Amino acid sequence: MKKHIILLLIISPIFGFAQANKLFRQATRTNNLSEKISLLTQVIELEPGNLDAYFYRAIAKNDLGDYRGAIVDYSKIIVEEPDADTYFNRGNSRYSLKDFTGAKEDYAKAFMLDKNFIDAAQNLRFIARVGAGLENIDLEYARSKNIHLIAAPEGNRNAVGEHTVGLLLGLMNKLRVGHQSIQKGKWLREAHRGFELENKTVGIIGYGNTGKNFAQKLKGFNVRILCHDVLPNQEDENATQVDLKTLQKEAQVVSLHIPQTHLTEKMFDQAFISKMKHPFWFLNTARGKAVVTKDLVEGLRSGKILGAGLDVLEYEPASFRSIFNARNLPKPLEYLLSSENVILSPHVGGWTVESHQKLAQTIVDKIKAL
Repeated sequence: MKKHIILLLIISPIFGFAQANKLFRQATRTNNLSEKISLLTQVIELEPGNLDAYFYRAIAKNDLGDYRGAIVDYSKIIVEEPDADTYFNRGNSRYSLKDFTGAKEDYAKAFMLDKNFIDAAQNLRFIARVGAGLENIDLEYARSKNIHLIAAPEGNRNAVGEHTVGLLLGLMNKLRVGHQSIQKGKWLREAHRGFELENKTVGIIGYGNTGKNFAQKLKGFNVRILCHDVLPNQEDENATQVDLKTLQKEAQVVSLHIPQTHLTEKMFDQAFISKMKHPFWFLNTARGKAVVTKDLVEGLRSGKILGAGLDVLEYEPASFRSIFNARNLPKPLEYLLSSENVILSPHVGGWTVESHQKLAQTIVDKIKAL
């Protein structure tokens, strides 16, 4: 009898772990949010310490409109392993509930250089970011302390502009699949017939440093360029500024060049795609969280999106860490990894030998000018 009891004690945890893994895989594969939440709840019952299950359940609850439930799950993770992504997501849920104070507190913590950090640095005169985005800094509090905020979008705008052109040409000329077929010993010319960029209408959303640089490089291709920006009067000799509705009606290529804010998060979703009049190529060298990946995948499957060139992904954690750290990859990401009309790069659009020096020099010049 004792032997049977000992054997049961050993087998039970193993069985529970295996069952939890099975349920977790089922949860990542279903698009039914209620079913996903139910499966992940069962995982948590079997493995109370499974923070991945809490995280994905929180996302599902948020997408279903259960913002309070999402906040509870995010809070559980923060107690155990606080990180920038979880604070940011909880902030979004709080923002959806119009809890602007709570959202602001979470955003500040997600940005890492928060009030506590700034208060501890009593002699801090400036914060310099060797790059374009300042989303990791509590900007309002830093300004209240008369701390200079310095970024260097000029330093890598050329790199991003060139990278975006490269993604677009690679997609339209089917370079990825052509290369792969030759590696397999095939010589398929008709299957890899591409498209020309000439005479196409390109829509650029976010017409700052990188958007303008991309437009400048496109002029040699004899294309029509439209731009949309939240700020008025941003157009120049390379692009005509229009409202978003006009861009969606006329563009055959859409490229994102926007910062990460509560206004831009998940802006590229099913509703956006449905308003596009023409089938189009999609490019994102800005921020991954601007795109709802599952909606992007549906657009690719339906043919509404002809191809996607992505340097950034929704699933990227903070600090440029790998997307492959999660135990199970989300199904939309698995699709992107295997799709023939998708080109991915690991957030290196602004990451060149030359921009490495330009970024540093831009920062040095701005610090000297203080």
